[in-house]
Amino acid sequence: MHTDPSTDSIHPDTPTILGRLQETLHRRGRVITAYSGGVDSTLVAAVARRVLGKENAPAVIGDSPSLPRYELKRARLVAAELDLELIEVTPDERDDPGYRANGGDRCYFCKTHLYESLKHLAGEVGVRYIANGTNTDDLGDHRPGLTAADEAQVISPLVEAGLGKQEVRRVARELGLSNWDKPAAACLASRVPYGSEVTPELLNQIERAEDVLRDLGFIGYRVRHHGQVARIELPMDQVTRLMDDGVRQAVTEGIRDTGYLYVSLDLEGFRSGSGNLALTVSASARGQ
Repeated sequence: MHTDPSTDSIHPDTPTILGRLQETLHRRGRVITAYSGGVDSTLVAAVARRVLGKENAPAVIGDSPSLPRYELKRARLVAAELDLELIEVTPDERDDPGYRANGGDRCYFCKTHLYESLKHLAGEVGVRYIANGTNTDDLGDHRPGLTAADEAQVISPLVEAGLGKQEVRRVARELGLSNWDKPAAACLASRVPYGSEVTPELLNQIERAEDVLRDLGFIGYRVRHHGQVARIELPMDQVTRLMDDGVRQAVTEGIRDTGYLYVSLDLEGFRSGSGNLALTVSASARGQ
């Protein structure tokens, strides 16, 4: 981490924002960060390590079938770059019927098991506080995981310091975090329609389908699972490239090789949380 970036590159608000975040963490003394490798939790983990010291600020990642192997590898590399003490735990959410049922509250069960693993670890190492990477922009979205965080008394330093996604990325860039512009990622289970059972085999199929896109150089994509149909969401500026005959054929054949019969392109492009549309439509149909 570049702790002393050039003053010419620093936004005038950054020292104040960073100061608030540092104070939020400093007064806790020792903190475990629920780390995913995304920019939000990376910023929390990096600043915690900066103000508390490596031994007082371990970063903990939950490894499960819903975490793509590529994302785990990248998270490890970023942690090494920042000299974080990285600990890996294995939550058991897949054994929870509530998680497997994949209702609109699936994330609640997933996060509950993650935080239980972190609380157990915190007790072992004598750390009182568990921090997550929730920022102020997350608060208005459909995020049942926030309820799990509240129940587990997890702190959200970015929220306490008043950082939204734009401020997070700016501060991360100015501190030299290599993943400051990393596209938002979500667990593989988010690709499965609500009401369809989540299984390790299904998550593996989705991951292999998304690997096809990644290996061809696409970024910021999703492969949504619909039985025999793989529905691709791409940022609109990458759709033209997909229409190249050679690329389209490689995508189609590669994704079919993972077990899908049909490969489709969503004409609305990539939308974060598009799976939640089903919840909105369902609520509207009930007159809510």
